[in-house]
Amino acid sequence: MRAPLTGRREPPVPEAGCDLVTVPTRQGLEAVDILRRGAGDAVGPVLHDDGGDTLGFVVPPGTAAAWDVPGSTCTETDGRGLRLNPEPPVEGSDWLLPPGEADLATDPAVLRAALGEAARLIEAADNCR
Repeated sequence: MRAPLTGRREPPVPEAGCDLVTVPTRQGLEAVDILRRGAGDAVGPVLHDDGGDTLGFVVPPGTAAAWDVPGSTCTETDGRGLRLNPEPPVEGSDWLLPPGEADLATDPAVLRAALGEAARLIEAADNCR
């Protein structure tokens, strides 16, 4: 069911089933940079929490069933569909990369590689101190 119109005049955004990969902010920001610099590797919408502790990457539905990246979690939507509109879907969050400015979802294999590279970069930086 769609939410009632609130007088806003943004273009409608279709409902899309998706899962959400949540990672610590530092690793997530590194991964976003890696994804945006990559040749053809696009990043989908990304949420951040108001506390600044985590980032959430929108990934295709079904990703959670095989997600096994240490230090992250992947939450299923259970087929309920998540309306990706300009307003964040979770209270207490905001878009880092909003829908419409990003691909529909981040490819899980590409995200897995970017998160691994980000973890290695963070570890190297921390060991230089």
